[in-house]
Amino acid sequence: MNTIIPFKGKVKYPVTMDAGVWIFDDRRIDLNTYFDQEDQQTEETEEDYTKKVSKYWEREIREGAVSPPTIKTEKKFEKEKLLTGTFGIKLAPFLKNAEPEKDATTLVIETTEGEEAVPLEKAYDLILCFSKNGKPLREDGPVHIYFGDGSNKKNPIKHVRALRVE
Repeated sequence: MNTIIPFKGKVKYPVTMDAGVWIFDDRRIDLNTYFDQEDQQTEETEEDYTKKVSKYWEREIREGAVSPPTIKTEKKFEKEKLLTGTFGIKLAPFLKNAEPEKDATTLVIETTEGEEAVPLEKAYDLILCFSKNGKPLREDGPVHIYFGDGSNKKNPIKHVRALRVE
């Protein structure tokens, strides 16, 4: 399976993206939790903070201090997460590096089933999923494309062959 996705069209620099190496990229995001976190309110009140700290100290008094995890156990957990996780990467850095021309307005996603157009300003929020349950997307990949708001979480754009700026 080819994991190369050309990024072409009205761009100053055509970019060639390889989904096979993104697992090593620090910008990868865990899609098992990403959309859930977006839905939750992150605003914490002072009362919530006080309750959380109180529970922590109560547990410390009853059970004693818990040693922090060692680097060895953290590496083991990270490796396990990479082997079983579902990961994606945001399109924004690649789009910025390609430098779309000033008159460009649309990103066209070329798939084996046809084309789907996305306004360029929304394209910066797209997420390219490259791994599901620790495996590359061989059957309907090399990537699945999700909108940043998760509106197509159940039905992503699949069979992507190229991205074209118009």
